[in-house]
Amino acid sequence: MNTFGNIFRLTSFGESHGPGIGGVIDGMPAGIEVDMDFIQSQLARRRPGQSKLTTARKEEDQVEILSGVFEGYTTGCPIGFLVRNTNQHSNDYDNIRDVFRPSHADFTYTSKYGIRDHRGGGRSSARETIARVVAGAFAMLALRQLGISIQAYTSQVGGIALSGSYMDYDLSRIESNPVRCPDEETAQKMADLIMQVKAKGDTIGGVITCVVKGCPVGLGEPCFGKLHAALGGAMLGINAVKGFEYGMGFSGMEMRGSEQNDIFTTDDDGNITTLTNHSGGIQGGISNGQDIYFRVAFKPVATILMEQPTVNAQGERTTLKARGRHDACVLPRAVPVVEAMSAMTILDYYLLNKARSI
Repeated sequence: MNTFGNIFRLTSFGESHGPGIGGVIDGMPAGIEVDMDFIQSQLARRRPGQSKLTTARKEEDQVEILSGVFEGYTTGCPIGFLVRNTNQHSNDYDNIRDVFRPSHADFTYTSKYGIRDHRGGGRSSARETIARVVAGAFAMLALRQLGISIQAYTSQVGGIALSGSYMDYDLSRIESNPVRCPDEETAQKMADLIMQVKAKGDTIGGVITCVVKGCPVGLGEPCFGKLHAALGGAMLGINAVKGFEYGMGFSGMEMRGSEQNDIFTTDDDGNITTLTNHSGGIQGGISNGQDIYFRVAFKPVATILMEQPTVNAQGERTTLKARGRHDACVLPRAVPVVEAMSAMTILDYYLLNKARSI
């Protein structure tokens, strides 16, 4: 399963320490102006080595568009692209060739396929998300024309969390700090915590919040193919993601129905709207025109620079201490990945909805 989507589809290829990561986008609408600076900026937000909080691996992650774009516009043909790997330290992984790293895909991959690329995790590496960010950037270019915007930000690192909702913060401040948190004071606390954890060779997880604005009414299906289920599947398909909730989520379970129900009303122009948005912009599996907002929980990165007990491929007990360059917290670099998967899902479901029209 290397393909994501129904009408707007991405097929990705490549491994962490292979020649490169790439993909083929199919179903991209024709005539969309291609802003290469924007696409590259999204990759820059995901790339390693962008701050002292991230892995020291240095990759420029320059994308090469191989097909599907002519004179600056999409043609409707498959868009092929490639990002070459240029800074692999494959020798850093020689000590794990026959050892199963705790909480990694090493054991499951070996059991399923009988072979694995031990260099950086191969296909299971988060470096594969490069392809998702490129495809997501193309999707965002199409969504721009529909007035749909997507913003994600770090809302929690370990026990340090923003209070309130996304409406309490200026989301234009997300890029003002390397943590990608819209509140400067909280961002500094998060950064300090990440550096403390990093100094010990350990890792830490947290939460990314995402907001979709301008989504029209009607995306999604009432039974199978609910919009929130599609978004949840997209998020849970990201490396290190352990949880997804939309709208009030688990916190809404403490409320009564009389408190949580979104009461319908009309605005000054006579359009039907709701007084609140506890539903998170989706009701009955279908978008209702309100902001869609959700939270994605990321576990601590499994690769830690501390000695741990494990076993090798023969089942013999041994110890392992990882080497190389790794993130102490994946959240700052995962923000554009969450945005990308959201954009691909929303555009795909918009095109599915259009296909139902005559």
